[in-house]
Amino acid sequence: MSKWTPPDQQRFVGFMREASPYLRAHRDQTFVVYLGGEAIDAASFPQIVQDLALLCGIGVKLVLVHGARPQVEARLRSAGIPTRLVRDLRVTDSASLLEVRQAVTNVRYALESQFAHMTGPPQAEAEDLRIVGGNFITAQPVGVIDGVDLEFTGETRKLDVASLRGQLKHADIVLISPLAHSPTGELFSLNALDLATETAMALGASKLVLYTPQAEVQDAQGVVRRQLTPHELREPAALNGPPATILASALKASEGGVERVHLVASAADGALLLELFTRDGVGTLISSVPFDQLRPATIGDVGGILGLIEPLEAEGVLVKRSREKLEREIDRFQVMVRDGATVACGAVYPYRADGMAELACIAVDPDYRRSGYGAVLLDALERSAELAGLREVFVLTTQTTHWFQERGYVRSGIEDLPMARQALYNYQRNSVVLVKVLRPA
Repeated sequence: MSKWTPPDQQRFVGFMREASPYLRAHRDQTFVVYLGGEAIDAASFPQIVQDLALLCGIGVKLVLVHGARPQVEARLRSAGIPTRLVRDLRVTDSASLLEVRQAVTNVRYALESQFAHMTGPPQAEAEDLRIVGGNFITAQPVGVIDGVDLEFTGETRKLDVASLRGQLKHADIVLISPLAHSPTGELFSLNALDLATETAMALGASKLVLYTPQAEVQDAQGVVRRQLTPHELREPAALNGPPATILASALKASEGGVERVHLVASAADGALLLELFTRDGVGTLISSVPFDQLRPATIGDVGGILGLIEPLEAEGVLVKRSREKLEREIDRFQVMVRDGATVACGAVYPYRADGMAELACIAVDPDYRRSGYGAVLLDALERSAELAGLREVFVLTTQTTHWFQERGYVRSGIEDLPMARQALYNYQRNSVVLVKVLRPA
């Protein structure tokens, strides 16, 4: 007998329904995931590994690039070797390199071991999980910066993209460590965050996931920003939250062809799943592709519009419209689309002889009614009417009078409507007439 309560069951069903389009969309896509060394030491590490295994289970092609900075620093302290940084890059002499190599080896072993010994529901998947590595990276020395020779600190010279893609066809996870040899056989320590970013760009990955202690971005006014564009990231001083290196990598990847970069909190249980499989996410999305899109509706939007208006029609808030009527009048509508889902809609019906337009069928998904979508949509509809040369707009409403009045609409009479619209007025509904002047006559 299930121990779940009915509310738990409903939440689970709701989550699965919301997640289903993402499950399909992510299948066979290539994700590059950066996992810093602090995440390996975190209490949430086993859950992170389970979440990554789940991605493999739905068919994601996963490249996991791990760091080891805190582990390296711990070994250097223990060995009495001082750490010297130049522009956030460690000076790696031969003694330091021995400790770096051991730390990276230990972290890689910890990752492979955790994938092999998962507990809980994903364990069955883990038994067949295939993890491979290889010499995909050719390194070169960073050289001298600010007059300091960084010695065995290196950077990527070449990424063997063909071999990497070949391995992704046969393995669930390709694991890349921040160590690589040069053509002359010297071993170099690489910056894992830079390595993950360059790998995502070279592969043309659909997503770069950056685990970070702080994934929530706030603007200068303290407002949480769940989505950012590369343009907004070019002003990092106006943003607070994640480390500057994380934001810089996100910007570089976005401008380098990675469609979406996700910042995910390493300490939050299930953050990756909530970020990738829910419409709003819990981290920060950086994308040059608009996440929220306001645009004219097309015939393909009819289903989404019906999904918004049918509950309001059942409540008597909106006048019922058939699918056939919507299809005929679809060019009157505008829609707000959020990550592929229609979350708001509205229409403009012009009465040109009277210089007026009716704004009708305005509906917003209940989950977004406090997010300002209705006001954005209303502004767009008003602009559309004004650009069409109309002086006034009007609405007929039974339950949202105050909302429109707060936005400049004035209560009016039926006689103020265009004659053609007066003839269609439904006295049984007894809708309130509200008019707004867009520009003087």
